[in-house]
Amino acid sequence: DELVTPRLTRSTFATTLNASPARVWPWLVQMGCDRGGFYSWDRLDNGGRASADRVHPEWQGLAAGDRVRSVPDGSVWFEVAALEPERALVLRAHLTLRGRPFDPDGEPPRAFSDSTWGFFLRPAPGGGTRLVVRSNGGGRPRALIGAGSWLFWDLAHWIMQTKQLAELRRRVETAGQ
Repeated sequence: DELVTPRLTRSTFATTLNASPARVWPWLVQMGCDRGGFYSWDRLDNGGRASADRVHPEWQGLAAGDRVRSVPDGSVWFEVAALEPERALVLRAHLTLRGRPFDPDGEPPRAFSDSTWGFFLRPAPGGGTRLVVRSNGGGRPRALIGAGSWLFWDLAHWIMQTKQLAELRRRVETAGQ
């Protein structure tokens, strides 16, 4: 939560999966348009390419500072802001309002968005996992970012995130069976 200030939007989704954090984690670290996809509506968030239906060993390497492509051509990405295996993966995007990444260490542009997308895993009773997905957004101009979120992004995020959680559950719980 502290990465995005001032924060204008926030959402929290959660689900319980019938699999240990060790079984859930590989599905999260292989996310990305050039990797396993995002397990949501693939036409919208993966260029029409189907998300992975199995864990791929070649996509398991991920570290803080790495880029996770958010569009197929690689022109937009998330940066891995934090990673604690089997516990937390936090992705962050810094974009101008024209949809172009910018260097967060420099002077921010006049109009930009700054957002995080965090996946947090906690052991649940019976060997399961409580997966909490938290998103935060901010930027400027505040009125434009707030209005855009209210008019479009909040609903779009709800639709995509709900689908992602359902697809992750299906994949994780049926993998290896």
